Amino acid sequence: MVIANLISYILVLTGALNWGLYGIFNFNLVSTIFAGPRTIGAIIVYSLIALAAIWLIISPIITNGALKLMGHREVRDERA
Repeated sequence: MVIANLISYILVLTGALNWGLYGIFNFNLVSTIFAGPRTIGAIIVYSLIALAAIWLIISPIITNGALKLMGHREVRDERA
């Protein structure tokens, strides 16, 4: 689940960057990379970004409010 959360964050940040570039400079990064907004590559990237956003919405619901970005760390007792 930690890996899914990290990948989702990266994809959602990529989508946010794309929207920011589009809103400020009228430059669509994904369209530029894939040579058009409706090419199969761009559609796949847009779909993955949407699925990542949905995952980040439902992940805390599944885990009772915790969105884990790091694996479980073992706490060692130094008193012994």
